[in-house]
Amino acid sequence: MRAFWEPEVETLPRPQLESLQLERLRQQVERLWRTSAFFREKWAGVNLELRHLEDLSRFPLVTKAELRAEQQAHPPLGRYTGVEAQSWREYHPSSGTTGFPVGTVWSEGDVENITQVTARVLYGYGLRPGDILLNGFSYGLWVAGLAVHYAARAMGLFVLPVGAGQTERHLELMERFRPQALTATPSFGLYLGEALRARGLESPLRVGAFGGEAGTENPSTRRRLEEALGLQAYDFYGLAEMGPTFAGECQAKAGLHFAEDHYLVEVVDPESQEPLPEGEVGVLVLTHLTRQATPLVRYYTGDLARLTKEPCPCGRTHLRAVGGIPGRVDDLVVYRGAKFYPGQVEEVVRRFPELAGEYRIEVREAGGLVQGVTVVVEMAHPGVGEGLVEALRQSLKAALGVTPEVRLEAPGTLERTAFKAKRVVRHAQA
Repeated sequence: MRAFWEPEVETLPRPQLESLQLERLRQQVERLWRTSAFFREKWAGVNLELRHLEDLSRFPLVTKAELRAEQQAHPPLGRYTGVEAQSWREYHPSSGTTGFPVGTVWSEGDVENITQVTARVLYGYGLRPGDILLNGFSYGLWVAGLAVHYAARAMGLFVLPVGAGQTERHLELMERFRPQALTATPSFGLYLGEALRARGLESPLRVGAFGGEAGTENPSTRRRLEEALGLQAYDFYGLAEMGPTFAGECQAKAGLHFAEDHYLVEVVDPESQEPLPEGEVGVLVLTHLTRQATPLVRYYTGDLARLTKEPCPCGRTHLRAVGGIPGRVDDLVVYRGAKFYPGQVEEVVRRFPELAGEYRIEVREAGGLVQGVTVVVEMAHPGVGEGLVEALRQSLKAALGVTPEVRLEAPGTLERTAFKAKRVVRHAQA
């Protein structure tokens, strides 16, 4: 059996891969200049000649706020659609936004590319024809569940299409069908582990693909997922605006592999928005190379990453985000001169076996400045040691460079979610 789902492209030497990217980029830019009033306006005065991939850096970034305004002004999908409405096959809005959602559509060609890229990722986790997959990603308007479902069918897997939530149904199907694999958010994976333990059940799973929020590549979180569910936990990444699933770990667990034949990946400085060299942490900027219906060029994701083109032990040549997606730039907390992200808090909290692993970061703000930070954590069981709060405070101080307040809550107090967990809660003070 082959080692890769699409071996010819997944192991393509980088000079050939980058040559393919450049050709596809030129075609996409030329097509959008012809068909999209949105991009013609945005690129006014820009030299569109692309001799090297790096030439794309002179093109302006596209933000979610721009897309939202464009679709509100020009319903239903704005003026950046790349094909006629007769070619639209599916509609999917972005998740996790408030107010007007940013919509995307897929053409038939888009559906096929999304299917193959997602199958590439699932195959990289070790799933093979005949395996049983318990799909805990959301179905319907939200994109990840359908992408996984399409890919699983193409791979010859048996799919249990439960979707997000419905904990009892997940447990029931685990007992009846003994699936080998689970797709879900890390938060829901941990909650399923708690539910299994509470009922005295054993997990049949051997592979877990966790996405929709940061955390899987956090060492403490990965360890908790693997211990709670008895599986190998892998990271899974996608965005509704760009594609539900276009990056995933391999069995080497050496970072997220991007599907570079379909996406051009950059990292920029969050303040200057200038491209950063390989190896530096910045904000991911993504470009569709093959998307037909709602393509984007230089989309500013807000997600943080550190990229490398070094060959992976698995043999794949596509670049990787080492350490996955540690968080979002707008989740940055600046407190008493220190800067930290929720993932750094998560790594500390989940080291403590006395804690359940659920946490929130309460930020009190006044006049645009952070006045106080409290890390709220849940006990794994009542009556933990009296010194736990101080031990946690000192561990957080060592990791963050500042000492937040700590508040312990009773087991089961903090809300569990099958969707994206909200870790930072900001309170404005008068």
